[in-house]
Amino acid sequence: MRTLRRLLRYVRQDWPCFIAATVALLAIVGLNLYAPLLIRRILGLVRTDGPQAWPTIGRLAFSLLLLYAARALCQFVNRYFSHVGGWNLVARMRSLTYDHLQKLSLRFFHDKQTGQLMSRTIYDTANLENLSAHAIPDLISNALLLLGVTILLFRLNLRLALYTLIPMPFLVAGVVRFAVKIRPALRRVQATLGELNALVQDNLSGIKEIQVFTQEERESERVRASAYGYTRGLLAALKKTAFYHPAFEVVTALGSLIVVWRGARLILIEKTMDPETLVAFLLYLGMFYGPVTTLGRVVEDVQTALAGAERVFEVLDTEPDVKDLPGARPLPKIRGSIEFEHVYFAYQPGHPVLEDISFTVPAGTSLALVGPTGVGKTTIASLIPRFYDPTAGRVLIDGHDLREVKLATLRRQIGLVLQDVFLFHGTVAENILYGAPGATEAEMKRAAELARADEFIRALPEGYDTIIGERGVKLSGGQRQRLAIARAILRTAPILILDEATSAVDAETEAEIQAALHQLMVGRTTIIIAHRLSTVRAADRILALENGRIVEFGKHEELLARGGLYSRLYRRQFREEGTEGEIKKAVR
Repeated sequence: MRTLRRLLRYVRQDWPCFIAATVALLAIVGLNLYAPLLIRRILGLVRTDGPQAWPTIGRLAFSLLLLYAARALCQFVNRYFSHVGGWNLVARMRSLTYDHLQKLSLRFFHDKQTGQLMSRTIYDTANLENLSAHAIPDLISNALLLLGVTILLFRLNLRLALYTLIPMPFLVAGVVRFAVKIRPALRRVQATLGELNALVQDNLSGIKEIQVFTQEERESERVRASAYGYTRGLLAALKKTAFYHPAFEVVTALGSLIVVWRGARLILIEKTMDPETLVAFLLYLGMFYGPVTTLGRVVEDVQTALAGAERVFEVLDTEPDVKDLPGARPLPKIRGSIEFEHVYFAYQPGHPVLEDISFTVPAGTSLALVGPTGVGKTTIASLIPRFYDPTAGRVLIDGHDLREVKLATLRRQIGLVLQDVFLFHGTVAENILYGAPGATEAEMKRAAELARADEFIRALPEGYDTIIGERGVKLSGGQRQRLAIARAILRTAPILILDEATSAVDAETEAEIQAALHQLMVGRTTIIIAHRLSTVRAADRILALENGRIVEFGKHEELLARGGLYSRLYRRQFREEGTEGEIKKAVR
């Protein structure tokens, strides 16, 4: 009930639709209750008045026709407006779920599969339409119909009505047991569907790797196992449904048989009831047992929708690790100085990634982060746009503690080029403009020129209007990287973070991009992460990390002459590349 009450808060915007549907629903119930009375009256006239009653019978039959037409109109109004309200609810919940996912910090996504989150956003929310447009209206209409029919049955014949109650304890007990059994089964089924969606999504994203490593058969078997696992779970739930529904019908059929037997005795032997009353009683009896048996299906629909709603609310109830604190203020236009004060960080408790990191980057200067893989270089860069908060210590920009400013105003002033470039399905122009949608076409093309991307873009079939496919699949790695750099150039942010920005380009292209980046970095605070140490020599300061700690900090020449970690990494790299002469030049 708590989940259902919570859902009702989200339908307030569509109350007019649901009110119209409810009024039509009440009219349908009233018309259904009145129809058997008209039929009873017609049959009574046939039995008592014979041919003389024909004109009256005609008028009553026409009234019955109008009643059925009015009921059809009310059914249209009820179904249409309940669907309008239901699908509006689905759209609202999908939007709310997606919006909330965008607010969650990156830590939330570390152990989540995209397909699972898509399943909750798309499929679980779709079940809410069935709840609002079908299950709840059916529950209301059947409850009202049951109440009305019960009153009419007792008014028609008290003794016969009491016989109709014989099967009721068995029906109620069956419905309750069915509800208890079916909900856990349906929840497991929806979880299994989420796992199947996640697996298919992962495999389609990694189709190149599957093919190059010839793992088609293995992945097909995994998808097949997951698909049949979902089917087995669904069939287990449907088995319960297949058992309970026929059982309900048997019980209601037994009740009808008792009424027919007892009614026939009242007419033929006891002479206390007329035949038309028995006909009306039987018509009402179908309406009496119908709502009770329908409750089994309604319960199933409600349980399915509530199981999906619970999975959606699990997402909505997840609090982001990184969010605007109460009283957070907008970050004003910054110069770009960055300061780390005794920063500690761990993705998991007890496994520190950064320990006591302190350094300052003056506004408009560049800092290169170097060190072996896994020492925390990217983590340091991720703390600047506040993708994560430090476990201890502070990160400041222009003296502002990042936890005290609004996230949006912080991130608008940071440009980012990642090692793993992500491009959206769309045109080249749309991807370059993504970070600065208000930029002009000339500004966009200038950014592409600076990133050494304009030449290959013009060679594409549609130039800047070329569709590049999902994740830029139609482009090479170097081309994707240059588009990402153009996107960062166009953003014109005071702080620029380059995480392996030239990792996917050849040496010649790298030299061109480095020249462009050098122009871009002028007057901006730049954080550079690169394994190719040749790309960090021009940085104003170099910070060397080892085991999550700072071991060296200084200029390229100073660190090279010092003979520490940076020097070892630098000499090893150039020795492997066969350019030891470069080392001697650098030392001199």
